[in-house]
Order: sequence, then structure tokens, then C-alpha cells
Amino acid sequence: MNFSVVNKSQLEGVDRLDAEYFQPYYLELEKNILETHSIQKWGTLKGKFITGPFGSEFNVENYDYSSNNRYVRGKDVKPFFLSTNDNVYIPVEDFERLKKYSLEEGDILTSVVGTLGNSAVVNKSNLPAIFSSKSTVFRSKIVNPFYLLAYLNSKYGQGLLLRSARGQVQTGLNIGDLKSLAIYLPSPEKQDEISRVVIESYKLLRQSKSTYKEAENLLLKELGLEDFKPREDLSFVVDFSLANVARRIDTNHFQPKYEEILRKLSSMSKLDSLNHHFQILKGKNFKYSENGEIGVLKTKQLGKQFINFDVEDRVKKEIVIAEKLPLLKNLDVVFASMGVGSLGKTNIYYDWDYQSAEYTIDSTLRIFRKTETGKILPEVLTVYLSSWLGQELIYKYIVGSSGIISIYENYLNGFPVPVLEKTAQKKVAALVKRSHEAKEKSKELLEGAKRKVEEMIGKGGEINNGKQTA
Repeated sequence: MNFSVVNKSQLEGVDRLDAEYFQPYYLELEKNILETHSIQKWGTLKGKFITGPFGSEFNVENYDYSSNNRYVRGKDVKPFFLSTNDNVYIPVEDFERLKKYSLEEGDILTSVVGTLGNSAVVNKSNLPAIFSSKSTVFRSKIVNPFYLLAYLNSKYGQGLLLRSARGQVQTGLNIGDLKSLAIYLPSPEKQDEISRVVIESYKLLRQSKSTYKEAENLLLKELGLEDFKPREDLSFVVDFSLANVARRIDTNHFQPKYEEILRKLSSMSKLDSLNHHFQILKGKNFKYSENGEIGVLKTKQLGKQFINFDVEDRVKKEIVIAEKLPLLKNLDVVFASMGVGSLGKTNIYYDWDYQSAEYTIDSTLRIFRKTETGKILPEVLTVYLSSWLGQELIYKYIVGSSGIISIYENYLNGFPVPVLEKTAQKKVAALVKRSHEAKEKSKELLEGAKRKVEEMIGKGGEINNGKQTA
């Protein structure tokens, strides 16, 4: 049993009597940070808090993907940096109407509804953008945003934010909860030291993305398609015999641009079927368990480059064995075979990313696992399917309406894939691996920045470097 005894004096100035607020873990965090004598309440720092617009001020059905104005949702606020895996955009007229909620470089966004307590900094690459009511902004020209970010995402910042959560069905944080949060402030030199680590991490993350883009450009160049743009025909005629063979009559499948792409591809490389080089493994839907040993990947876990391993669902190992569910192995290619906005997303799995965990997939995903006789490297397949080229061909074979779309197994088995020379494939694979290594190094630096903050607090902090006001 987990319990704590709270003195009446500890209730003074606290408008909470719920047992959750006085959990031993939270009391220990509070005790450690108070002993540093180097804290201020967040609301006393020089800066201002800005709450997002009411949900009624913008209808999410009005997203405009031709716009450059990003709409940052609560789920986009991840620890340290905003997610860019699934951006949505707001029409120009709505952006102008809600311009007072525009984000600026250096703003810190904290999620206050849904997934609570994540804090991310806004960078130039995220702009222009406005944010939703699921987050609150802290804006300051004086406070070091990168140090503050490391503290807020440490076990102290996140723990004390989660402690302040209110509500039963849907928990949340109000602006008063943020303002009253104790912020540990070491010397400016220590803050700068931690800040430099966070900035270096961001540089590595950007390097990772640019290296992956380099791999994609190299692949397209090897295929002779780096500058190729298929024509878009508004009307065309299809022989009935072709429709009869394909056993489908939807116009999208017979778009002339697809045949143009395939002709161009076959002129530059050998074209073959996917199942000649990769085994295709299917996932299943099953009963999840909170204390399951195996993580379950879903379409939302796939990004533009990397898999997000922060899974919400888990499954017992005995179920995995009984149902013969596939477990991810090194160099497996994970593919989303279903879902509007998700279908076609493709990521590669390196087991050195998460050596201590195991993962399976649900029914919306497929695993492409290279066979012994396969001549296509998994990294090359990943880049090919993720590129505009692969995405165009994937949508040739989709089945379904705008509500639910998918690609059937027979189309996946025969999906056309180019077989490049080994030397070219190895160059592409090396860039993909380098991209993942940079991302992994970025993650290690961020963990190091948090750990440094936690170590300073755990040792009692630095003596009298700040004023204790909390």
C-alpha cells in the first residue's frame, strides 16, 4: 500500500485536499526542489502566459493543406520539440482572424488538456502557426527558453505539473497551475551549459531530417526521376478489356500518370514485385492489457521518417505467442496499409533504437521483412515507398471511399519495386542509417540535459543562486 501522512501546516496555501495531490512521489519531488533554495514560481518570471482560442473559434473540419499557416494541436506538443509527423494547416482567412494567437520563435508551449505536461519550444521551421486551446504559451525575451525546456521536461517539471492536474473524466491544467509551478533556477552559467546541449540536440534532429532527404534525392536521381513530374490528365479513355483484367472500374486506378511513371521506372531499372524480395507479415486486432510486456504499434505511431515508440496499448506475451503475432526485428519495414492520411506511411526499424523493448503491430499495419534471396535493401524500400514516387503508385491501388481506404494483399504482393545496382543501394542505405544515428544522438543529448537538471536538484542545487519564493 502506498500512503503518506500530511501535516495540517502543509495544507496552508494549497486549495487541494485530494489524496492524488499528496502522493509520496510528488511530496519527495517537492521536498527536493525546496531544499535547493534556488526556485521561483513560474508566474514571477519575466514573461507572459497566453491561452489558446476556444475550440468554437475554429472548426477542425476546415483544415486547408494548401495553406502555409500551421495549426498546432495539443497532440503536436511533444517533449522539447513540436512533432512534424502529421501537420495540419489553417485557411489564410482564419489565420488572419486568429492572428493574436500566432506563435513566435522561442515560445514555450505546454500541453494542458489531454496528454498533460509536455513542453516544446517553437522554432522558425514551425512558423507561421497558431495554437489551439489544448496548450498554453509562455513567452519571454529574458528567460532562457532552452534551459526552461529541460527543466519542464525533467521528472521535476513534469511530475509537479501532473500533480496539479484537475478534473475526473478529462483532466487539465489551468493558467494558475502553471503560474504556481516551482521553477529551479541554477546559475546563469549552468543554465547556458544545459541550453547548449538542447540546441545541439535540435541541430542533430535537423541534420537527421536533411540526411534522410538526401537519401531520397539520391534514390530519385539513380532512378532518373529527380526532376520528373507526371502529367495530370483531366479526362482519358480506358479500354474495357483493361478494366476487365483489373476487375475494377474506378477512374483513379487508370490515371495515365501511373503508367507514365511505371514506363519511366522500367526504362531506368529492373522492375519486380514486392513479394519477390520481402515477406509480408500481417498484424491483428486483439485484447490489450495495461501491464502487457509487448508494445503495439498502430498507424499513428508511423511518421515521415521515424517510428514513435510511445505506445498507448500493450499486449501479454502469451497472447503474442498464441496468436502468432509478428514481433519487430532489425531492418523490418513497417507500412500503414489503411487509413485516410496514414495509408502509405513507411518507416524502418533498427533494433539498436530500442534494444530493451519488443513490439508487434495491429491490423492496420504490415511488416515487410527481407527474404534471404531478396535483392532490395530495406532502407531502399523505405525511402522508395516514402517518396512522392512510391506514394503516387500506392494510391493507384487503394480501395475504398474517403472514409476508409486501404490497399489489399494482392496489390501489396505485386507492388512494383525497382531493383537498383548494389553500389547505389548501399549509398542510399548508408544515408538512412546516418539519419537514424543523428536522431538517436539527439535523443541521448536531451536525456542528458534532463538528467543534469535532476542531478543538480537531487544534490540540493547550488547554494543561494536564486530566491526561494515557492
